Amino acid sequence: MNDWHPTTVADVLPAADGLTELVLDIGGTPLVGTHRTPGQYVRLALPELGEGIFALASPPEPFRTRWEFLLKGGSPLADTLIRLQPGAKVNSSRPEGRGFPLLQARGKNLLLFATGSGISPIRCVIESIRQERSAYGEVTLYFGARTPKAFAYEDELHHWEAANIRVVRTVSQPGESGWQGLTGYVQTHLGEVSVEDAVAFVCGQSGMVQEVMDALRLRGLPREAIHLNY
Repeated sequence: MNDWHPTTVADVLPAADGLTELVLDIGGTPLVGTHRTPGQYVRLALPELGEGIFALASPPEPFRTRWEFLLKGGSPLADTLIRLQPGAKVNSSRPEGRGFPLLQARGKNLLLFATGSGISPIRCVIESIRQERSAYGEVTLYFGARTPKAFAYEDELHHWEAANIRVVRTVSQPGESGWQGLTGYVQTHLGEVSVEDAVAFVCGQSGMVQEVMDALRLRGLPREAIHLNY
């Protein structure tokens, strides 16, 4: 049985085509301080709509009173959550899952892979890295989206790059958008990147995750150095 706690909607904001940012205020609840590892998720629930699993997009901090999420519509629960107004109540569990093992990445190069809404737990990792950037080697984010307008957190990319985090973006369905950047899938753009002394964190749909893992292992990265957040 889940340990449910009432939270309050602080904000609902458009994040990208098909994606919405949900911010929950957890102040004054036992949830404060329970998010300890980047990549963890919580269960959110609404009456009569049941519960769903949503990854935390905000970094774990002991006194943080707001949790951020990136929601993709398509289910009754998600569709209702993104239509809520500030002040509405949402039940939340404590964070679950093993998350990404940042401790194992300290002192090493870090390869991050995300597509679509899978950027939310990777964003959590990036924000944690930015707080102590010198503890890590080279950090590269391979970020894929279907269209140029489907990249969430686009206004944060320059902050990430300013922290010496290389961002490689690719679009799988550019169409007539005029997109001048890379096209195709993230796993096809590894280039000459070295996997020596590297750790990889991967988040996305199952097919993408498997293909990224296969590409990394072909380059010599052992399976134990490739991590998922669940």
